[in-house]
Amino acid sequence: QVQLVESGGGLVQAGGSLRLSCAASGRTFSSYTMGWFRQAPGKEREFVAVMSWSGGSTAYADSVKGRFTISRDNAKNTVYLQMNSLKPEDTAVYYCAATGYPAPRQRTYEYNYWGQGTQVTVSS
Repeated sequence: QVQLVESGGGLVQAGGSLRLSCAASGRTFSSYTMGWFRQAPGKEREFVAVMSWSGGSTAYADSVKGRFTISRDNAKNTVYLQMNSLKPEDTAVYYCAATGYPAPRQRTYEYNYWGQGTQVTVSS
């Protein structure tokens, strides 16, 4: 069992940056692959980024590649999503998720635990 709490969302102008944090509770945080997903109003939840539990393997959605960076600090039980060059189409609720699979996973049903989400709004 692991509990996840996202923070760092907010309102930002196009071209700006935000850094999302996901604080995890649980004694086996370092053994979880961590992912970020997002969901815009009226749309399906979509994959954004993932990092394996070892931290040695990452994957990104094509829409954010080169702009977003996922990282983790196992000592702090925290995973981050650095978002640069934000666009209005990045507006969504962003969710942190965890799975016991050791390799990166990109589908929502492959994740066991989810945070409550944090709103990111990018204005033009």
